Amino acid sequence: MVNTDLARIMTIAGSDSGGGAGIQGDIKTITALGGFATTAITAITAQNTLGVHNILNIPLKMIERQISCVLNDIGTDAIKIGMLSNKKIIICVANILSKINKNIPIVLDPVMVAKGGYKLLAPGAEETLIQELMPLCNIITPNIPEAEVITGIKINNIKDLEASGKKIIKMGISNVLMKGGHLKEKNLTDILINKDIIDYFYSDKIITKNSHGTGCALSSAIACGLGQKMDLNTAVKRAHTFVYKSIKYAPNIGKGNGPLNHLINNIKN
Repeated sequence: MVNTDLARIMTIAGSDSGGGAGIQGDIKTITALGGFATTAITAITAQNTLGVHNILNIPLKMIERQISCVLNDIGTDAIKIGMLSNKKIIICVANILSKINKNIPIVLDPVMVAKGGYKLLAPGAEETLIQELMPLCNIITPNIPEAEVITGIKINNIKDLEASGKKIIKMGISNVLMKGGHLKEKNLTDILINKDIIDYFYSDKIITKNSHGTGCALSSAIACGLGQKMDLNTAVKRAHTFVYKSIKYAPNIGKGNGPLNHLINNIKN
């Protein structure tokens, strides 16, 4: 008998050998929030809390086969997309996703640069991501450096963040969550924007080195919520809270940018 109660969430992303971000971070997030995680690995990275040291891209046929094997048997209720490191991989994934059921929500975290500065997207591939993949997605979740690349708008404050998000909507994107973590503000503000509404999500900014994998956790948490049939606002609110608590109770692992604590639901506040 097919289990219809457990939301199936597919993550299409790179592997993080340090366990804090990428596929590993997505699996932990989805599991912690009550979903069942499946994966399609697009690249293998050699990395730790000090940074990314090497990348090996997975052959296109293997990426295709991973996705098709999961969809043809297990199926999925939502899809999260993370690291796609070059034009060919972006086009490969876009071609597959353009043929799936349009009712399956797709969340794109437009990963471009790792926290340590290592470029995770090949030069010149940004336009392919914008033109080929972004229009297929229900929501994208850029941080400020990524939003600046997508829109060409320099973001220095909340007003700029909102203007950049509105420009992304005008590019044909249904929803965008503008992440304000890079702003030099006392509080952290994320802004959810579509053609009809603008919603703000606030939290205290935690000054810490333990924030590796926040973008992965946020986007996979949103995908999990959508797969569990939450409305978008509710899914984003839960994801925002989850990431905040995961940073607050980070385990302080490694010598550099440490990972989150994805098991915060087991902590008594």
